[in-house]
Amino acid sequence: MTVFLSGGAKNGKSTLAQHLAKALAAGGPLYYVATMIPHDREDHARIARHLREREGWGFTTLECGKDITNCIIDKNINGSFLFDSVTALLANEMFPGLEPDLTAPARVKQDLLALADWAEHIVFVSDFIYADGGRYDSLTQAYRRGLAEADRALAARCDCVCELCGGNITVHKGVLPQW
Repeated sequence: MTVFLSGGAKNGKSTLAQHLAKALAAGGPLYYVATMIPHDREDHARIARHLREREGWGFTTLECGKDITNCIIDKNINGSFLFDSVTALLANEMFPGLEPDLTAPARVKQDLLALADWAEHIVFVSDFIYADGGRYDSLTQAYRRGLAEADRALAARCDCVCELCGGNITVHKGVLPQW
């Protein structure tokens, strides 16, 4: 089963994703695909918190900030994968250094769709960053458009699509797996 989770920051997406991935694993291999590349103390603290929260769950962590298809190629296709997050992966790929890679959104979207087709069970986590009325520069807008396109494509491809807001889960498509 494939699941797409979206929502605002600190709404419980990662915790719900852990429960869902564990339930889908049914005793099989359990992988946490961690895409954040830390850049400051806040990032390091967030990663440490996520590691503590996963302790004892049986996840094998795959650090994969870029090039996701090569990161998981040798893993058990029958395992259960938690992909956290689409948002960080696109940022890593689109902003690798001083010059942005404007080809990254299309490439990342295709890689994510290939991953959704390849894995028997996978839970994708992404951040909902589209509801504000802010005006952004063209590069930020390109990132937001790229993320929106990847999210829409995954939502169309996944069996279940959920949104988290204030700790409340709204299922927009399919049925949420029992956890």
